Amino acid sequence: MSAVRRLPVVADLTLVTVGAMTANVAGYLLQLLASRWLGVGGYSPFASLMAVQLLCAVPALALQNVVAREVVRGASVGAARGVAWRCAALVAAVAVLLVPVVSSVLKVGVGASAAALGAAPVLVLLSGEQGILQGHRRFRELAMVLGGAGILRVTPAVIVLAAGGGTAAALWAAAAGIAAASVGARFAAGAASGGPDSRGIRSGPDRPADSLGTPGAAGESANDTAWGVVPVLRAAQLQAALMALSSADLIVSRIVLETDDAGRYALGAVATKIAFWLPQAVGVVLYPRMAQPQHSAQAIRSALAVLSGIGVLAVLGAAIAAPLAPLFAGQDYAPVQGTLWLFALDGALLAVLQGALLSAIAADRTAPAALTWIGLAAGITAMLTLAHSVLGLITIATVTVAITTVVIAAIALSATRVAPAANRLHRG
Repeated sequence: MSAVRRLPVVADLTLVTVGAMTANVAGYLLQLLASRWLGVGGYSPFASLMAVQLLCAVPALALQNVVAREVVRGASVGAARGVAWRCAALVAAVAVLLVPVVSSVLKVGVGASAAALGAAPVLVLLSGEQGILQGHRRFRELAMVLGGAGILRVTPAVIVLAAGGGTAAALWAAAAGIAAASVGARFAAGAASGGPDSRGIRSGPDRPADSLGTPGAAGESANDTAWGVVPVLRAAQLQAALMALSSADLIVSRIVLETDDAGRYALGAVATKIAFWLPQAVGVVLYPRMAQPQHSAQAIRSALAVLSGIGVLAVLGAAIAAPLAPLFAGQDYAPVQGTLWLFALDGALLAVLQGALLSAIAADRTAPAALTWIGLAAGITAMLTLAHSVLGLITIATVTVAITTVVIAAIALSATRVAPAANRLHRG
């Protein structure tokens, strides 16, 4: 029976992995092409603004996780979309205020900053639809949306760069692609939410009918009055801490390194992103089970174990493939090839940390955010005072992430030991 139950999970992981990897490969292609076409000096501001855009995706990621959690608990699609629009409006207002700040700090044009930040509210709407699909476990449609969004985001930017456009034009083109993807996701989620599960499963031991929202419900469900923007803000604390930790070194590189070294560091950070996002499907597929008390402990342990295993493979792969980096990106980046395995280790640790933080969001706990922020503050302080080279900066970043990950993962695993006892006491 357990083998039968695992088969749909493997299929879901495969589907989401294909979709996520399609998006990620497209993103990596954009980074590589930008590094060649913009040159070492021109690529640094492009990469830094992409890192800023990743930070601005925090509300979107938080919304997706909260929407998925609440849909699992019984929220309606209409309520989820209402919260998504309110969150998008808030993000748009904040983005407008941040444009001159980002422009000044990173020493880039206002137009480029506006392009990077302008994608944030659209990402929120896109993620809201993805959360609906995830909560209903419609992983086939979710995989199509993930892959399609990545292609629609990257293709216009690549065309602009190939035509000789600069950073600002490429980022505006990418933002337009994201907007098109959000429209497509709305149709995909609308079609998916009205029918039975893509595997024909409406309920069962792993998917009890009373633990999922009514698909396609336009009116209010019993759970709709219990959530709104505030739970998204709580989840955003965790997502913000993770994204800040994953992007701080790339932003700091613009401050502590020479222009050419900052560009090389930005290319090395591509290995970090690959190792970080490679196992994205693990969290996506297991997250709805994390949100169900009867399955959360096993789901968390499984997620952390799988993420750790994939991380080991990612580091080995980076070490083996390192000599190919100058062939793809150019000889100007040859000095960074010996440290690519360290960049990959940083990303692999971040992936494990993400799995631990997802378990906290699934249980609506925010305490781990404080510990992550403490680790970030200590890491940035060390980077600004001690890092004077590419190797020094990535070493400090990796040690910071390693310590933070060990602490947060230990807390997540201890929670899995407490939860079963609490559930037995509740049933008693």
